[in-house]
Amino acid sequence: MSWTDERVETLKKMWGEGQSASQIAKELGGVTRNAVIGKVHRLGLSNRNSGTPAAAKSEVKAKPAPAAPKPEAKPRPMPKTEAARPAAVQEPAAEAKPAVPARKQIIPAGQPLPPQPSANEISPEALAKVNEVEKKSKKISLMELTERTCKWPVGDPATEDFWFCGLPVQAGKPYCEAHVGVAFQPMSARRDRRR
Repeated sequence: MSWTDERVETLKKMWGEGQSASQIAKELGGVTRNAVIGKVHRLGLSNRNSGTPAAAKSEVKAKPAPAAPKPEAKPRPMPKTEAARPAAVQEPAAEAKPAVPARKQIIPAGQPLPPQPSANEISPEALAKVNEVEKKSKKISLMELTERTCKWPVGDPATEDFWFCGLPVQAGKPYCEAHVGVAFQPMSARRDRRR
């Protein structure tokens, strides 16, 4: 359906007469109420004259009938609770908690990752041990991983230089002994390094 000059004139005339968008859409045919409303706004016709019959009807409908007076009831006494205490006696509101930090930004694939804070927390001894182990590692691909191989990732996954350790895992852990020492640190050790 296209808005021909004839249809636009019909719309303007009916809108000026106070017809609703639904009535106009029905009269025009092949157009929805929302399309009529959109066209009215685009034409700048959205303000109707206050002297139109539809505007007068809506004003009459908007005024509610006066309510019948209700018989006066005796006020009920308020139960004595903490909420009923006077405002001056109430305790001050608790201090606001600091805002929770926003989530870290997600880095799209193929871009290098920023330095991870956990890398700064690793002790030099553990880091040296990991470097030695990675020299001896099997350097396997994702498809070669099993429940018995160390799943420690090495390198950037977006490059061809990415691999997994592949050494035998420590019992009940997903990594070899050296990588377990880095991944599963005691809580107190991590807390001490942050200070």
